[in-house]
Amino acid sequence: MAEADPTQSGYLPRPGVSAVIFRDSQVLLVQRAKPPFENMWTLPGGHIEAGEEARAAVHRELWEETGIRAELNGVVDVIDVILRRDDGALDRHYVLAVYYGLWLSGEAKAASDTRALRWVELGELGQLELTDGAQRIILNAYDRLTLG
Repeated sequence: MAEADPTQSGYLPRPGVSAVIFRDSQVLLVQRAKPPFENMWTLPGGHIEAGEEARAAVHRELWEETGIRAELNGVVDVIDVILRRDDGALDRHYVLAVYYGLWLSGEAKAASDTRALRWVELGELGQLELTDGAQRIILNAYDRLTLG
């Protein structure tokens, strides 16, 4: 089935997930290898497949994109990523459920759609070119973990 044309009135946002995963005082970030946001640092994640539950999609995407397993504690945020063309027309719209949790196992390694990945100390977040809102979401997730 062809993807909906966002210029048509019947276009629907695409559901996706991302994950804020901590190991000690570090968070796992990926550097995107493809547009949109090529070369920017962000949270691992991706699309929810048809018939797949959001929580299952997070586990699948973490494994495919980073090679790790994690315990998910909950949802820290639900965000809209709305991209527009130069003329202002809608290009893409994603609705992302952002989960947070703790690393369980696996040695993080970059997949094909990821240029690089790394565990980053929270104090170093300001030194990276992050996607909009990523730092706020990471810090909110850390507060939820540490403040309970």
